[in-house]
Amino acid sequence: MAYKKKAKTKKRYNGIETVIAHVKSSFNNTLVSISTTDGDILMRGSSGQLGFKGARKGTPFAATQIASNLAKELVIHGVRLIEVNMQGPGSGRDSVVRAFQSSGLNVTVLRDVTPLPHNGVRPPKKRRV
Repeated sequence: MAYKKKAKTKKRYNGIETVIAHVKSSFNNTLVSISTTDGDILMRGSSGQLGFKGARKGTPFAATQIASNLAKELVIHGVRLIEVNMQGPGSGRDSVVRAFQSSGLNVTVLRDVTPLPHNGVRPPKKRRV
């Protein structure tokens, strides 16, 4: 039996004015996902996707390029308001927000959702010599 290729689903942006940008910024890379308020991912971008390699992926410039590319597509689809959830210790966090603001989107909420341990993991057992 032959394999049937599944038809691609059409992207739907009907009447979406508010979206949420999830920014995961590590020391080596920056990932940005744009979702609806319900949590459905509309688009995503990373610095590797734009052609940055190696140490340049974690730079603020790469993060700015990601955000400006995503913002252009969002403005075309009629999105005006954006909430930003930032996660991680990387240097691309602030530059993503600046790029969204400069491209004409209104940033309504800035949230830091970096996971912080309340007590951490259990320490290793005492060393016997």
